Amino acid sequence: MSKLKIKNLHAQVDGLEILKGVNLELGTGEVHAIMGPNGTGKSTLASVIMGNPIYEVTKGEIFLDDKDVLEMEVYERSRNGIFLAMQYPAEVTGVTNYEFINTALRSHRGEEKISVFKVFKEYEAAIKELKMASSLAHRYLNEGFSGGEKKRNEILQMKMLKPKIAILDEIDSGLDIDNVKIVGEAVNEMVSENFGCLLITHYQRILDYIKPTHVHIMIDGKIVKSGGIELIEKIEKQGYEWLKKDLNIDFEVR
Repeated sequence: MSKLKIKNLHAQVDGLEILKGVNLELGTGEVHAIMGPNGTGKSTLASVIMGNPIYEVTKGEIFLDDKDVLEMEVYERSRNGIFLAMQYPAEVTGVTNYEFINTALRSHRGEEKISVFKVFKEYEAAIKELKMASSLAHRYLNEGFSGGEKKRNEILQMKMLKPKIAILDEIDSGLDIDNVKIVGEAVNEMVSENFGCLLITHYQRILDYIKPTHVHIMIDGKIVKSGGIELIEKIEKQGYEWLKKDLNIDFEVR
């Protein structure tokens, strides 16, 4: 069992403070959904956890078990079991999908011997599960992919790398209902004592397939309310305006 602990996290970009005291604990076996209006810091939180250098952490802590995440380089965070499925996956010409994942696996496992045959068989099985084309392995990374293919490719990488904690940054944005189901079910099947998930989303539909154990609402760089699926139902019916009265806060819904 592993746990990601975020305490009083503040972060800024170009002098503008975006995260203003985020507190969160997420363990393996758990799915935490973070919802909230646009521009409230959800994607920034994902980027800061993973170590995007454009953000400066000015206060706070992030620990994965007993390890200080903020002291790690990006590749060290990945090796230690943190994974980010990006909202806008990059295209990389000249590097095939299989070359990419094979290199990533070798980087993660260091001196450990890796069976090429075993890895490729596992890769093929994941491709089938995600209903992707058999030619995927030989195509350049995300080049010419549809939005749905790019998002499924992020989940494919996650399945192969087997992180302890995955951060899914709007993995459902731009997906049709069939792709939402494929992605959602693939993620939900991974949740176990060895895998937990932080899911950033605007939409309830992905939560029909990835069942959250915890739901958080982020406003103005902070998590202002936490609960269970009852929060999702309330957001679907009332939006976020009710929070202004309930919590005596003011914010702009973009």
